Amino acid sequence: MIAAIKPAGSNTRGLLAYLYGPGRQDEHLDPHIVAGFAMLGMPDPGRDENATLTELARYLNEPVRLRNGEFGKKITDHVWHCPVRAAPEDRYLSDVEWGEIAERIVRAAGIAPAGDDLACRWIAVRHAEDHIHILATTVREDGRRPKLHDSGLRVGDACRAIEKDYGLRRLKKGDRTGARRPTQAEMHKAERLGWDQTSPAWLQDRIRAAIPHVTGAEEFIAYLEASGIEVQARRGPSGDLLGYAAGRPGDVNEAGEQIYHPGSKIAPDLSLPKIKSRLESSRPEEHPTARRNHPSTPWHQATDALDALHTDLADDTHAQAHITALGELLEATAQKAPAHLRAELQAASKAFARAQRSQVRAEDRAAHALRSAARDIVHTASGPDGSALAALVAALVWAAIVAGRWHEAKHHAHQADAARQAVQHLQTAADRALAPTLAELIARPPRDQARRVLASDVRAAVPDHAERILTDASWPALATVLADAEARGLQPHQLLKEAAAQRELTTARQPARVLITRIQHTGRNPAPNRRAEAARRRSTIAGTTSAQESRRTQPSRVVATPTEQQHRQRR
Repeated sequence: MIAAIKPAGSNTRGLLAYLYGPGRQDEHLDPHIVAGFAMLGMPDPGRDENATLTELARYLNEPVRLRNGEFGKKITDHVWHCPVRAAPEDRYLSDVEWGEIAERIVRAAGIAPAGDDLACRWIAVRHAEDHIHILATTVREDGRRPKLHDSGLRVGDACRAIEKDYGLRRLKKGDRTGARRPTQAEMHKAERLGWDQTSPAWLQDRIRAAIPHVTGAEEFIAYLEASGIEVQARRGPSGDLLGYAAGRPGDVNEAGEQIYHPGSKIAPDLSLPKIKSRLESSRPEEHPTARRNHPSTPWHQATDALDALHTDLADDTHAQAHITALGELLEATAQKAPAHLRAELQAASKAFARAQRSQVRAEDRAAHALRSAARDIVHTASGPDGSALAALVAALVWAAIVAGRWHEAKHHAHQADAARQAVQHLQTAADRALAPTLAELIARPPRDQARRVLASDVRAAVPDHAERILTDASWPALATVLADAEARGLQPHQLLKEAAAQRELTTARQPARVLITRIQHTGRNPAPNRRAEAARRRSTIAGTTSAQESRRTQPSRVVATPTEQQHRQRR
């Protein structure tokens, strides 16, 4: 059940005309009052042909008229409007039940507290089977205004209790971090203009897409303007940026003026202070050239950075920071990924936006590595190779799962659900990203004897998951990966143990695929032989010392005989 409190209005008669009218598409059937304040003595215009909407409006407005006549400053924001709608799959509710529900809503909101004979005047009108509209005038009988602060949260809690008591669909409790729902006017305007999204939704997508590209607030504003968004910056006397509002080109009011939406109204985490906190959290970079010349690509570096998400969740402020930055990395990956993956990654990024924000304060500096990885990806000129992309998307799947588990542990229902939706899109993208690599690996399997030895390594390294891995359709490809790694000097047994430790396999749909991406990522460079490396260093040091001594003493050069060489080797 959803109760959506509308912005305060000033025209009681106009709202009554809509509630008792035919509706925009003749959808209003049999409008009538199902409940009202205790002193309601007016006949119902929906049941009495002699009753008028003007008389009902005057009766509801009486406390407002009296107060406005008594005090100099008139009240004009006195109309409280709250539609209450059941879910499509909910059972039919009678007029009596809707009346009881309306009473619980106005009691929770503070419009008509229980036992208060001097509360506001209100009515509940039903003109369809699945919803009612509650109208109230927000001046009490004693002339005071009701206390409506945080009424939305209280009404939401009341709806959750109503769902339980009446056996209706149970929705998740709100936490004031969700984006504002589009108004009917915004939806109708988008439809009229042929837009797929309302202006706030369109702006939210583009503002989120801009964040990985910039490093400061001024650069953020400039990037929005350069990308075609209308921006209205608010500055202090010193010229410092204090806030911003954004507008969609072509979204104008009746006078032809551009309509702007404050960042905080587009989404709670898109206010200028919150964006500045994220952008300014990065540590100054001392050696950018060294980082850009690093042998690992930004895609590999992003996969490495994601490992910190799994190990830095003990501190809630760090966890929230990493999850917020994870959303930025998702957005960056979606922007630069190949076309065949872009739609799923964009859908994952859009779903995960709700998981990025909660009531937990984020220590943004903790997520420096993830945020830097996102910026490196959007600024890289070259695309990823197949294995690097597959490893990153697979790592994003696991990171989104971990983020969802953290939200579940903190009872963040909406965020946990958003993370689950993102995981579904990411899994589809991961399958597509890995498909070419799998085909190439399966085409060159190791010999049977080698594969049997590798199967023994699997059983020894990950005994709890060995049978699932060895019966996975991707096991032949994993065997090829392990054989390739062994040829480069790596140990399959150790690689398997490390990969399983980085990503638990219990929840993996196809554990062999998970291991393939992890091993290809961690084993992409040949592992040096430590003994040989140590011997080489000793030899180099000894050789350097001998050379220096030789230059000082200048002894005669004597070549050892083969017998002497053998004797030295035995020693």
